[in-house]
Amino acid sequence: MQLIRTIFKSLKWNLVPAVMLGGLLLGGCDSAERAQPPRPVPEVAVITLQEQRVVLTTELPGRTAAFRMAEIRPQVSGLIQRRMFKEGSDVKAGQALYQIDSAPFRAVLDNADAALGRAEASLYATQSRASRFEKLVAIKAVSRQDYDDAAAALKQTEADIEYWKAMVKTARINLGYTGIKATISGRIGLSSVTDGALVTAYQPVALATIQQMDPMYVDVSQSTTEVLQLRRSLEEGRLDQDGTNQKKVRLILDDGTAYPLEGTFQFRDVTVEPTTGSVILRIVFPNPKGVLLPGMFIRAVVEEGVNPRAILVPQQAVSRNPKGNPVVLIVDAEGKVLQRMLTLDRAIGNTWLISTGLAPGDRVIVEGMQKVRPGASVKVVAFATGSKKNAVNEQNRPRCLQNRINGGITCYPNFSWIVRCSRGSSLLL
Repeated sequence: MQLIRTIFKSLKWNLVPAVMLGGLLLGGCDSAERAQPPRPVPEVAVITLQEQRVVLTTELPGRTAAFRMAEIRPQVSGLIQRRMFKEGSDVKAGQALYQIDSAPFRAVLDNADAALGRAEASLYATQSRASRFEKLVAIKAVSRQDYDDAAAALKQTEADIEYWKAMVKTARINLGYTGIKATISGRIGLSSVTDGALVTAYQPVALATIQQMDPMYVDVSQSTTEVLQLRRSLEEGRLDQDGTNQKKVRLILDDGTAYPLEGTFQFRDVTVEPTTGSVILRIVFPNPKGVLLPGMFIRAVVEEGVNPRAILVPQQAVSRNPKGNPVVLIVDAEGKVLQRMLTLDRAIGNTWLISTGLAPGDRVIVEGMQKVRPGASVKVVAFATGSKKNAVNEQNRPRCLQNRINGGITCYPNFSWIVRCSRGSSLLL
């Protein structure tokens, strides 16, 4: 009996706090459910779209090429006696580069000169003989055959003179070719031969190469798809052409820096490269300081045209649906959230150029998209570009709960333990 009394006393003192705590919780939940405050309307930051005038450009990859290039080759065969330039230096047109041994060619010229002199010396005698025979054959003092032989000898002598004149000219030209000169002004590269090397006329291997690098060509490739899209945009009136500005091209070097001088668009090739499906655009850039070198990889910023009615949306406002299509959330005149499908044209900085899906005056949600769904009512605040305080931070929003002591509503900025009651009400412990 004493044991039973002891157990009863133990249960009595343990059950009382439990019953009181349960009543406290149930009473608090009932009070919280009866006086639960209305859910606050979420705030979102929006921008109101307006048409803008935007210059549309495109970056195209390409390479630089020398404005003019000349491969130096010998025009006569012979032995290189001297190289008369410094590799990598600037040379002028007509400057001597190599000297081939000229002695054999000078001997040929002297031989041709001597033969020409011999032919010219015999010309007077053959002319006189033919003239006398012409008079004698008239009185039949000589035979007709003798006269014909004299006339033929005269013509042969005259032909020999012309032949040796040509041989003298040829020998003089070949003698001049022994001094190899620069055909254009520019920078000369490595020499493929040294003094004492034997070269042949018009050999396949160039002795050296001269490249004119001011100005410079820049050849960039543009896909036929982009060409057709550009043409379609111009035909539909979505782009305006500005002939003066469209001829100006900017350049981005391989290290990402911008080239300080603008280039001039020269022409677009009409032949499509079959392996890449692209066409070549040639641009001319001034290169007074020699920054551009032949064969450099670059990116050219080409102006396509001007879109006077462009609609731009911040990239952070555009999301993707499960199918991967771009969508945005907008707020209508009644403060309801709507979803719009978009067609994107291109990225311009940190914005998207919109082709279809939005119109001027639409209010696009930029921040706070995670808190709303289509059809929900929202409170609109203006989006401030570059600000970090555009929308209300949910983590710092004070929680307002039913206070079971005085029956009022109390807001608590910081707490960590909430008892969730039925029908979504809460009670702070």
